[in-house]
Amino acid sequence: MEALERLRELVAWLAPTEIGLLELRGPQMHLRLRRDGGPLGEVVQVDAGDDSPTAIAGTTPQNDTTLISANSVGVFLHRHPLREAALARPGADVRAGQTLGLLQIGMLLLPVTAPRDGTVGGTLVAHGSAVGYGTPLLQLQPH
Repeated sequence: MEALERLRELVAWLAPTEIGLLELRGPQMHLRLRRDGGPLGEVVQVDAGDDSPTAIAGTTPQNDTTLISANSVGVFLHRHPLREAALARPGADVRAGQTLGLLQIGMLLLPVTAPRDGTVGGTLVAHGSAVGYGTPLLQLQPH
């Protein structure tokens, strides 16, 4: 019951602000509160779970292609700034956990990794593009 009370307290703190997304992470938890921006500023989505720190993966039902989306704002990089070669080119076979790109937040570079084995179907964002939370970055197709 204590966790529910803490959640209610966070929602109450969030209500009078202009914050549209609050995300908290810990070693065993991940909490995301999202508001719809309506006149009441109600929290419309509460997600709790554990996912990749830099990408969200979702499967499209038609063809089992996984869209890998940004889990933060930043600049999406296909390659490391000190390298010429892309981390994962379209058509490349990759393994779960392999780095497919980087999300640059200031001076910090966070890996965007493959959630499963597959083939890179394509990149959806140009190298060096600013991205927001949830922006689709890459397609990953099953082998």
